[in-house]
Amino acid sequence: MPHFDKPDRLTVSGVHRGEQRALYDARRDERIPAHGLRLVVIRPADLDADSRGRLRRNAEGDLAALQKVLARASDEDRVTDTFRTWLLAEGWTPVDPTDRWTDLEAVRGEERLICEVKGRTSEKGTDADIAYGQLLRRMTSQESHARYAVVVPSSSAKAAARVPAHVRRLLRIDVYEVTDDDRVCRLTD
Repeated sequence: MPHFDKPDRLTVSGVHRGEQRALYDARRDERIPAHGLRLVVIRPADLDADSRGRLRRNAEGDLAALQKVLARASDEDRVTDTFRTWLLAEGWTPVDPTDRWTDLEAVRGEERLICEVKGRTSEKGTDADIAYGQLLRRMTSQESHARYAVVVPSSSAKAAARVPAHVRRLLRIDVYEVTDDDRVCRLTD
């Protein structure tokens, strides 16, 4: 959004608009759940929008989409929320994904982490394979500071670790496990 970020002008707080927006988003992501509230972020991709994220204002379709988003209570949501909270505690700032299908993206300094998240499923192996395939499609940057993550619940950790460690290292993919008691562990080999 270069037009809105106005890179040549600072906000009253002394930072650029894009940076200010990221600070507000990080504060929102941290403080709302800290008060026992469920944070629901609705992206243009959740509604009737074009490929650039512009809303088409389809009242009937948008209402149905909002009802579906607000009704989500899946394990993938739990894993995503837990991992986002962990990222904040580790100094990462969640940002709007550069690819609209990315589950979660965060930055920390020069580092960028692009995540594919899966919840509990009866098809652990298939879903882990799908997660890797989805990450491969998002590997558009050749810059070394971009990393990728497969984030899964404990029940899928073994399936996610089937890709050999040397292959994951070459592709800059880390595997994170979110336990049933909402702890995050990076799988090591």
